[in-house]
Amino acid sequence: MSSSPVAHSVDAEGIAWITLDDASARANLFNPAIFASFGRVLDQLEAMPVKAMVIVSGKERIFSAGADLQWLAVMPGAETAAIAAREGQALFSRIAAAKVPVVCAIHGACAGGGFELALACTWRMASDAPETRIGLPEAGLGLIPGWGGCTRLARLIGAEPAAGFILRATLVSAGPARELGLIDELVPAGELKARAKAAAMRFASEGGPKRSIPPGVAADFFAIRRAAAAARWPGQPARVAVLDVVEEGLGLPPASALEIEATAFGKLAAGEEAKNLIRAFGLREKARKTTLDGWFPPAETPAPSAGFRTIGIVGAGSMGSGIAHWCAAHDYGVILCDSNRAAIEKGVGVIRALFADGVARGKVSADSAHRMTGGIGITTSLEDFEYCDLIIEAVAEDLAEKKKVFAELAGLIKPECIVVSTSSALPIEELAAGMPDPQRVLGMHFFNPVSRMPLLEIALGSQTGRVAAGRVLALARAMGKTPVISRSSPGHFVARVFFTYLNEACRIRDEGVAIEVIDEAMVGAGWPMGPMRVLDEIGIDVAAAVFAELAGYFPDRFAASTLCRRMAAAGLRGRKNGAGTGFYHYAEDSPRPRPNPAMAQFAPVEGGSHRSAAWEIHDRLRHVLEEEARRALGEGVVRTAEDAEIALILGAAFPAHRGPLFRGGAKTGAAD
Repeated sequence: MSSSPVAHSVDAEGIAWITLDDASARANLFNPAIFASFGRVLDQLEAMPVKAMVIVSGKERIFSAGADLQWLAVMPGAETAAIAAREGQALFSRIAAAKVPVVCAIHGACAGGGFELALACTWRMASDAPETRIGLPEAGLGLIPGWGGCTRLARLIGAEPAAGFILRATLVSAGPARELGLIDELVPAGELKARAKAAAMRFASEGGPKRSIPPGVAADFFAIRRAAAAARWPGQPARVAVLDVVEEGLGLPPASALEIEATAFGKLAAGEEAKNLIRAFGLREKARKTTLDGWFPPAETPAPSAGFRTIGIVGAGSMGSGIAHWCAAHDYGVILCDSNRAAIEKGVGVIRALFADGVARGKVSADSAHRMTGGIGITTSLEDFEYCDLIIEAVAEDLAEKKKVFAELAGLIKPECIVVSTSSALPIEELAAGMPDPQRVLGMHFFNPVSRMPLLEIALGSQTGRVAAGRVLALARAMGKTPVISRSSPGHFVARVFFTYLNEACRIRDEGVAIEVIDEAMVGAGWPMGPMRVLDEIGIDVAAAVFAELAGYFPDRFAASTLCRRMAAAGLRGRKNGAGTGFYHYAEDSPRPRPNPAMAQFAPVEGGSHRSAAWEIHDRLRHVLEEEARRALGEGVVRTAEDAEIALILGAAFPAHRGPLFRGGAKTGAAD
């Protein structure tokens, strides 16, 4: 076997097999060394009488993860990055111009440059395995596809669908990829190589496939999408650049369109936004591999992490039903319990809607969604949790109510069952006090909506055991969540920091600043949603309860605004549980919420330009967020500045493209 990251062989029928398999890395990544290796393979094959070529991966679950981001992150300037784009384009153009057909056989993740390689091939087929995911995520990293992705995809499926797909910056499973036209053929995983060879031989004898001309572009398409992209992703030029490159390349010869693409790629890769987003991507990848090291004494042997089979969930509200859906979607047995039968019926409706959304977005098949929904049991009695391996408490954020649930569970569960709370504000120790084995109690702080938010904060109580923590950490990974570990404390980490920020936004409103002015200041700074809109999504009553909890735990420095408490008392509850009025009024017939005029009764809006200076609002809220994060880090609530930053990026939507959370650096915390 060759040690080269790109190897080749020719079989008896004259089919050349090109195998991507970098033995030094878990994934096949493109960088100068891979380009050189691939180029040498093409040099040799072009000199041989082969009939066709088939490109495969030697990795079990990854075709190619695209460009080596560590290489891209250190590009010294725009011209260097543009040269790197041209080098990749030149390699893939050799494949596109090959004198023999080239079949790309995709199994596993095929992202970014990996899919750009596939686009250069004559025919693309993919396995139907769950691990096969295909797409161009570059825009989410502040980049554009720069190795022919913008140019070739627009010519393959049309400029409008191509631009729309690139803007999504996501990977889709093989079935939806086939429907979108990203691949030509969907085959069983066990037949991939045989079918690829058959296709290669067919094209070698009959010629390449005949493709129809994709549809044209509406006259106002690019102008509309450009304005929408600038509004949705302020301060992030990559999305607008995607539209510019696709539009400018239309009708040009491929070489000219590719040069436009390379130049734009170079400018973006050299920009601070891309470097910041690539850095944040690295933080997330590191968090996915987080361990319990530093939180417990070193173990001579790793703690066992046996999986869970049946998960009981207490509380059928938006959080409980969202968790039930997510657990069922990952093939865990689920029992959903609520003493209120109407709440259960509503929760089941939420679960069905979530599965329907997953089907519509190509995340799950209709048959699988039906099977998973049917596998969720419902009950009004905790006694049905007798055989659960894990119980997740997700009732209202009320200490007395939660302690009541824990007290009842203490006499019902089997000895090895682990019990967790989704509380975002209450210390685990207060909930574990009455449990027979507090080593098996800890926190799992999910974020709404559970199916969309990637973070899971695992809060360790002072008596939480390593075995329980290890099993929950393994569960987080199995459910596709990015885990961050924190020490149990009031608010743990994310809620403590983020609600301090939200409370300060309420204090600014108390001072007479209009809610839309506050929100526009933060959206303009890169936040996807302003703090007042966020409070409506969380629920005004929930926010009031958390503010009160934090004020009780930190009376010397947390001056809670009473605004949310007064709003909740007046019936303004935000969007929680279907409500339509909070800081904003939400009407079904209006695509955008309107500032709620009823807010004038709580604090009149004062005039004066000093009240509406966006930079002043942003700096004040950013300072509060950063200082509370720094304080929690210093107390050892999280162990590292990197943990703190990725937790707020994934759990609070902190704008990663704006740069590091701690502008002046931060000391590492200590878990004690």
